[in-house]
Amino acid sequence: MMDNVSQIKMFFLSGLNETNNHRFTLFFLTLLYYSLTLMVNISVIVTIIMDKNLHEPMYILLCAFCMNALYGTTGFHPKLLWDLLSPVHVISYSGCLVQAQVGGSFVCSELTILAVMAYDRYVAICRPLEYHSVMSKQRLIMLVCYSWITPFCIIGITIFLTSRLKLCSPYIDKFFCVNWMIVKLACFPAETAVNSIVVFITVIIYFFHGFFIILSYMYLIKMCANSIENRAKFMQTCVPHLTSLLIFLVTILFELMIMWFDPKDFPQTFKNFVSIEFLIIPPLINPLIYGFKLTKIRNRIMVVLTLKH
Repeated sequence: MMDNVSQIKMFFLSGLNETNNHRFTLFFLTLLYYSLTLMVNISVIVTIIMDKNLHEPMYILLCAFCMNALYGTTGFHPKLLWDLLSPVHVISYSGCLVQAQVGGSFVCSELTILAVMAYDRYVAICRPLEYHSVMSKQRLIMLVCYSWITPFCIIGITIFLTSRLKLCSPYIDKFFCVNWMIVKLACFPAETAVNSIVVFITVIIYFFHGFFIILSYMYLIKMCANSIENRAKFMQTCVPHLTSLLIFLVTILFELMIMWFDPKDFPQTFKNFVSIEFLIIPPLINPLIYGFKLTKIRNRIMVVLTLKH
């Protein structure tokens, strides 16, 4: 057994075997979807960077949100596109750990940025006179760094602990790498106790992020109910945030559902979709929601398109 442990240099991925008959169609659809995701996110990022009128906390956070989407999808789509054209679906040991790191930190950053956005909207609507002093340039930089660096480090710790495990199988029951799927391959379950503790602490940390978001918006709804001006501001700037949060929570809940129940109870196609929806739906839908709903961004994009024609 110990000899087998030292020889695991490559993981074999499963889940795409049933797509062999349609792999070229899936390849072009995936390529189109990835290209659209890149285009809409880059468009929002460039629009915010180029227009000085959009150099406000809300739009800077949106820019960070779209950058995180690019980070998450780039850690997933290129490998999927390669596998759709390849007869053998494999990934190196280090490549698998990197993909697990990117996927995990992307999800945690997504929730963290949504929490910071909720705080920004709370200050803007409930404490408007203090807004620019509270959301100063220094604090904004600190919050953006927190949104990116903290999730990366937390997930990095879990991946480091996983890298120390002795694994007895190179077969991953998924077509991309997720930390808990690698941990399941451990030869000695007792060795995964520290991993479980760290994951539990991580879940608690991000549960409180989610709780803070819900609490913030409940308070905002209560505050805006009696003011027409605040109600208009809420509908304009908070509804996109709430929509993004809802999309994020639904996609994560579906993934947890698959983990909780016996995966064999579900068709492979359904499992594949549920597994990747949190990596494909929010990164494309979120910038479209913000682009259409936030007047300044929509107007700026329309001006650019008009000038081109």
